[in-house]
Amino acid sequence: MAAGNHCTVTEFFLAGLSEKSELQLPLFLLFTGIYLITVAGNLGMITLIGLSSHLHTPMYFFVRSLSFIDFCQSTVVIPKMLMSFLTEKNIISYSGCMAQLYFFVIFGIAECYTLAAMAYDRYVAICNPLLYNVTMSYQIYNSLISGSYIFAVFCSSLNTGFMLRTQFCHLDVINHYFCDLLPLLNLASSNTFIIEILILVIATLNVFIPVLTIITSYIFIIATILCIHSSEGKFKAFSTCSSHISAVAIFYGSGAFTYLQPSSLNSMGQIKVSSVFYTTVVPMLNPLIYSLRNKGCQYFIEENT
Repeated sequence: MAAGNHCTVTEFFLAGLSEKSELQLPLFLLFTGIYLITVAGNLGMITLIGLSSHLHTPMYFFVRSLSFIDFCQSTVVIPKMLMSFLTEKNIISYSGCMAQLYFFVIFGIAECYTLAAMAYDRYVAICNPLLYNVTMSYQIYNSLISGSYIFAVFCSSLNTGFMLRTQFCHLDVINHYFCDLLPLLNLASSNTFIIEILILVIATLNVFIPVLTIITSYIFIIATILCIHSSEGKFKAFSTCSSHISAVAIFYGSGAFTYLQPSSLNSMGQIKVSSVFYTTVVPMLNPLIYSLRNKGCQYFIEENT
């Protein structure tokens, strides 16, 4: 019997992304390819930055941290998803489900704040290039990244702790491809009002603060770019910023669509589709998106220092 769970549930069934038998093999091949690209891209980025001394700058340290988060996030979710395409009943233990939920929330929240920290880093690089090396020192970088992880662990521990106290009294099917908060709440036998409010508050906080930081940073960045006389410089900046904003919009938009409303208003089909973006697509695209973005930002540092 699991701690805090007064019933005898020891395992769950994961329904998977789709129940249509004709789609299982194509989906397996598709997401296997996505996972391999994600692993190769993010581990390659981590290795390249670690081995290249000229990349040992704050902007690339942020990229390395983001690549680590994306690699871990996809590894927490995708392998179990792939099993659902190959087995008739994809079983996950109660403890395994809670562990997957715990680490999924940690890396999800850590990515939110890492994206915000990267936006602030770009603000300093473009708007105050002469002070960049002082403002974005090694100590500041470490503080931003460490703070992201510490707060992520706190929020995840809070969510998972309340989930461990929730009762599941039947051997139920989780209508999802991994153990997420809302699908688990749909199976609860006990009252979930408090934990739903907690999820809404934490999700709102972890979206509002990073998004506000990103928007504020880009307001100042755009104002600075408009003052640049070179049309080529403006084009580089706007193109790289638009790529970054697109990735941020996919990540935050799909996450907000999933979590920033009561579970009673969400269909599980919508949750599955929206979660695919921030669990599989964004981790695959981030190595390319952020390497291109940093090239554009490096241009401003070199031109203004």
